[in-house]
Amino acid sequence: MDKLRAMQVFVRIVEANSFTKAAETLGLPRAALTATIKNLEAYLGTTLLQRTTRRLALTPDGADYHAQCVQILEAVEASERTFRGPAAAKPRGTLRIDLPEALGRHAVLPHLAGFADAWPELALTLSFSDRVVDLTQEGIDCALRVGELQDSSLVGRQIGSMRFATCASPAYLARHGTPQTIDALRAHQGITHFSGRTGRPFDWDFVVDGKLVKLSVNGRVAVNNADANVACALQGLGITQAALYQVRGHLERGELVALLEHTPPAPMPVSLLYPQGRMAAPKLRVFAQWVTELLAREPDLRLNNIS
Repeated sequence: MDKLRAMQVFVRIVEANSFTKAAETLGLPRAALTATIKNLEAYLGTTLLQRTTRRLALTPDGADYHAQCVQILEAVEASERTFRGPAAAKPRGTLRIDLPEALGRHAVLPHLAGFADAWPELALTLSFSDRVVDLTQEGIDCALRVGELQDSSLVGRQIGSMRFATCASPAYLARHGTPQTIDALRAHQGITHFSGRTGRPFDWDFVVDGKLVKLSVNGRVAVNNADANVACALQGLGITQAALYQVRGHLERGELVALLEHTPPAPMPVSLLYPQGRMAAPKLRVFAQWVTELLAREPDLRLNNIS
């Protein structure tokens, strides 16, 4: 058995989450991939993949072996690039990226043409979601995520810091008055932003004398989408906390009014996530550099921004 080839086949099946799709990309019959995995599992003496009619899933041994295979294959690729010359280091192939819905649409997508023009041999597959994505199972190379990262086998690198604003429309404030303190917010209508994954509402938070103060939101309107959150505030349905990059234009045009600016919401980290060992790949390396520089140019998203 060609162990290196078996590793490549195994990793490709995991990335594609399908024997059929992996066979198509490798230009091999599906039966050949099935036989390779069967022989590999017999050689290792363990089950790597659990197969059902609907999906594939890594076993615990399979997940460990996959992580090691990725590192080994990346090391082999890096070694070969040393001898193949500059052409081998050019980004090519398909880069699969998962982006938060609002951040992806408003902060990344408007600039994507520049990245695509810089690397014409690179194909881009973008998904936009706020759910927890299994990069390994779904064959995604990297993801941008907002908030504190959960423990995982992925590598997480903070590349930005998202700032927020508490705000409301002039029409809402004319009807209900302008709150001057955090406690005064309790008597107001707040637009609740809840998690589409868990259904739980997000608390509002404020930094007071260097300490974090949380507030549960009361209101008649609840949404699970950042753009809908801002749209509701523009219609005068209540006070909201929203990402500053989303509402800055509305604030400058007077369509929204910033509140309690002396106690701003706490910023949230923006991180780039990717499987261990992947950063050696030229396609991921150039994207990581580009998106890091992109956020650094945005005053409301740059890392360690001081207002």
